[in-house]
Amino acid sequence: MQAYDLLVVGGGINGAAVARDAAGRGLSVCLVEAGDPAGATSGASSKLIHGGLRYLEQYAFGLVRESLRERTIMLRIAPHLTRPCRFVLPLHKGMRPAWMVQLGLWLYDKLGGQDVLPDATRIRLDDGSDWAAPLRPGFKEGFLYFDVQVDDARLVILTLRDAEAHGADILTRTRFLGAHRDTAQDGIWQCRLQPEDATQATQTVLARAVVNAAGPWVSRVLDTFSEMREQPQPGVQLVRGSHVVVPRCYAGEHAYTLQNEDGRVVFLLPFHEHWTLIGTTDVRTELPDRAEDAPQASIEEINYLCHAASRYLNHPVTEDQIAWTYAGLRPLYDDGKANPSAVTRDYRLVLDKTDGAPLLSVFGGKLTTHRHLAEVVMDRLAPWFPHLGETWTADTPLPGGDSDGHDFSAATAEFFQTHGNLPEAVTQGLWQRHGTLAFELLENVRAAADLGQDFGAGLTELEALHFIRHEWAHSADDILWRRSKAGLMMSTEQRARFIEWFQQHGRKQ
Repeated sequence: MQAYDLLVVGGGINGAAVARDAAGRGLSVCLVEAGDPAGATSGASSKLIHGGLRYLEQYAFGLVRESLRERTIMLRIAPHLTRPCRFVLPLHKGMRPAWMVQLGLWLYDKLGGQDVLPDATRIRLDDGSDWAAPLRPGFKEGFLYFDVQVDDARLVILTLRDAEAHGADILTRTRFLGAHRDTAQDGIWQCRLQPEDATQATQTVLARAVVNAAGPWVSRVLDTFSEMREQPQPGVQLVRGSHVVVPRCYAGEHAYTLQNEDGRVVFLLPFHEHWTLIGTTDVRTELPDRAEDAPQASIEEINYLCHAASRYLNHPVTEDQIAWTYAGLRPLYDDGKANPSAVTRDYRLVLDKTDGAPLLSVFGGKLTTHRHLAEVVMDRLAPWFPHLGETWTADTPLPGGDSDGHDFSAATAEFFQTHGNLPEAVTQGLWQRHGTLAFELLENVRAAADLGQDFGAGLTELEALHFIRHEWAHSADDILWRRSKAGLMMSTEQRARFIEWFQQHGRKQ
């Protein structure tokens, strides 16, 4: 049987971060994911690395401080996946008063410490400025502040690629069936794994420790450990967050933070070149019977988001404009609060070390804090690994974020200058998705013909084969909607042609 120091269950952002951190510290690591990495919660976020401005109202100062610190780190280690973004927060009569918003933004800036982003400023919205142009008449003032947009699914994939580069085995489309401690081998975990491919047999691997980072399924995975079934465990509140994507509502690359009637906020976010992303909702829900049953945005949520945007915009957002909807399940640690919007976004780690090898389960968490969460996980497991290496992830770029000591903007300019003979849509997509790894992808490309078939929206056969061979893509949707967002930009005919190509070529790779 294959033996590992650490088995990680779950290929979302938290599991990927733990696998990366542990492998880089010298542990032998195996990560198992039942579906596609980032195929659930981690690929269905609002695509933000942010401090959580509204968490200040819940007095979650520690979480905001940690999140803002991580925001700075992510800008440094993932410059190809992150983008500073100005947020306009219009003051709405009857909502939070100006002094309260100004105090919150001042605290937000102070908690960020030595941040690289500008501080918040108060602005006029009745002077014909670009910030005011999309808004209905009547808004007189507001605030400008900064947060960071991120490609969430790419963040997961490249974190996993770095884990693999440090020696981790990444087993996707592999279900974790359960585990028990082998008393004959110092309580080491015997873990049963079932590949999705029916031609492959169930396998058993050994692990000196297990991290359960299964997100919405964390409790269900715990139930597969025979030792855990009779022990009380923390609860999880599952909250669905839905989003809609519509054609660009306004010019410019800034975002809007809109205060809604129920006290929540809704974001309008620039999304790729021609789209606006609107989100999100907070709706308590139940775990689907099957992991394959992806959550769907309800009609009520779609109406809620359209109404929230239309309260502020000159031109209302209507359901017929929607090009894409998606939803994710947030596995929030159950702190007993009845209002889903008030439930903590912080995480809790539960360690079981009874009679042998440890089992650590991750409850809650958010995209922004994944890297630090992984460090805390490894700190908790350190007593079982006395030769564990030092922390390293805060100073080491993710794959594609390293520019060999040069300024990343210089590497960007060099890339586009070197490959100026290729279609701009292709080079733009490659750089946004792969960063400096794009140099390797195009190493043998001299002309557009070397890219293979052009599927549209900047997606080519060369890149699709890379996704299949090196990024665990097993279906056309894995590529169209997670490895890239080409599916949004393609026509119906282009998507159908790509699906047909994948059915012919995907499995062969």
